[in-house]
Amino acid sequence: MKIQESAENYLETILMIGKRKSHVRSIDIANELEFSKPSVSVAMKNLRINGYIEVDAEGFITLTPEGRKIAEKIYERHQLLSGWLIRLGVDPKTAAEDACRLEHVISAESFEAIKKHTHRTITE
Repeated sequence: MKIQESAENYLETILMIGKRKSHVRSIDIANELEFSKPSVSVAMKNLRINGYIEVDAEGFITLTPEGRKIAEKIYERHQLLSGWLIRLGVDPKTAAEDACRLEHVISAESFEAIKKHTHRTITE
């Protein structure tokens, strides 16, 4: 199932915050993305309705298996693409911004080819 880029960004952000903190709340996401709390609230409702996250009684957000699968895919793409661009000589800030855009539109085939190529050149 293809989901919107914004939903992918939210899921990736939840994953990244979860790597740094034991609990993720909407306010953490709003602060991380510099979005308004109402915007994040609407997005969390949509992600919950679509089965990508769960929110407990205390407001803690966790990824469902499907949400985690998407988040990890986007996170892997971001890490690999930004690292690749930096190794090519792109400024780290620009590389991260470009990776954010590329990670959503690149095909699985092209990403796997870049992944294979970058792992080959790193080991050479």
